Amino acid sequence: MMRDDVSGTNHLDYKDIAAVKKTEKVAQVFHSVAEKYDLMNDIMSFGIHRLWKRFTIDCSGVRHGQKILDIAGGTGDLAFKFSRIVGEQGEVILTDINYSMLDIGRNKLRNKGAIGNIYYIQADAEELPFPDNYFSCVSIAFGLRNITNQNKALSSMYRVLHPGGRLLVLEFSRPSCEPLKSAYNFYSFYVLPKIGQLVSNNYESYLYLAESIRLHPDQETMKSMIKQVGFENIEYFNLTGGIVSLHRGYKF
Repeated sequence: MMRDDVSGTNHLDYKDIAAVKKTEKVAQVFHSVAEKYDLMNDIMSFGIHRLWKRFTIDCSGVRHGQKILDIAGGTGDLAFKFSRIVGEQGEVILTDINYSMLDIGRNKLRNKGAIGNIYYIQADAEELPFPDNYFSCVSIAFGLRNITNQNKALSSMYRVLHPGGRLLVLEFSRPSCEPLKSAYNFYSFYVLPKIGQLVSNNYESYLYLAESIRLHPDQETMKSMIKQVGFENIEYFNLTGGIVSLHRGYKF
């Protein structure tokens, strides 16, 4: 899994990349894939990512009038659903550190008529620019593995949640059986980058995405990380055989 050692080096992309450089690398990757991000999501997951996100919404417990923060919200799939639930009296803030992704998400949601209760802010998940105890729910979907200091980001999420609020982390994880794990690794490293090359002429960025998935903590490690920053009653749900997991925790 991804780890930090005493030299300040983050082990990613099978090269030693100084932690201070990781943000720049991730930014470069997502600037390059932003325009075809939604299309590639559909192709890469065979559309199943929509079911994963729907399950996340169902587990959110979000209600009318609440304030919701969607971190690394990309092209806005979760934010759009949340905005419909919280209504005019609620508030949804979609953040992304990457302005290309944020711009595409904003245009996409406005074209779908989602206006009035969604706000777009370019922000670093490690230093969220929001008051303490402000949100009822914080979500991050397929973004945590791209954050340099994940513990710092999780602590920041804990700070901005109000007591009783919940955290939702939807992320690629570890398949629960060996045959599926082998097939998934083959698909990720040998098929996925080639699809990226064919569809978006971008082999290297999709190879990075595959590598970032392999290096991300497994389900139990992620559960421990969430617990360490203060969350309680943490549970996770394996989706599609553990290829993806949804972790849910509460701030009390």
